[in-house]
Amino acid sequence: MSKFIIVDESDNIIGAKERSEILPEDIYRVSGLMLANSNDEVLIARRAYTKSHDPGKWGPAVAGTVEEGETYEQNIIKEAEEELGLVNIKPIPGPKIFRNAEHRYFAQWFILKMDKPIREFKVQEVEVAEIKWIKIEELIDAIQNQHQDFLAGAPQWLDIVKSLKDE
Repeated sequence: MSKFIIVDESDNIIGAKERSEILPEDIYRVSGLMLANSNDEVLIARRAYTKSHDPGKWGPAVAGTVEEGETYEQNIIKEAEEELGLVNIKPIPGPKIFRNAEHRYFAQWFILKMDKPIREFKVQEVEVAEIKWIKIEELIDAIQNQHQDFLAGAPQWLDIVKSLKDE
């Protein structure tokens, strides 16, 4: 069973725990990937309906909890391959945010530009129910107006999503 990195409020590693051992006061690490294309679209993924946390909610293209012995970057590269079949990617580090809610974690965001049709992704169905490209403006509107369809942390991605349009 893999263990997840536990950190302090400055993101310094203080231990590792199995998922079932993580307490509400624990802080862990998450990596996320914003995948954009040249059509001002972002890839979003609906979490599998069998997930224990937020089943069926829309989230970023890829996300994962950082395991013991991994860096944020190693984790997102591994997760991108497992969840979408992406290999040999070189994501660009983006902002790191802290979420202090029901789940407490640091999320290191990565950004990747790629023009790839949906049919060419190899979706890991145990993790992901579906994926779709969505126009940046539509995603911003959806997060603001249908927030119940998205992961609770989605409003924190808005600045990242908006920055993709400015590039």
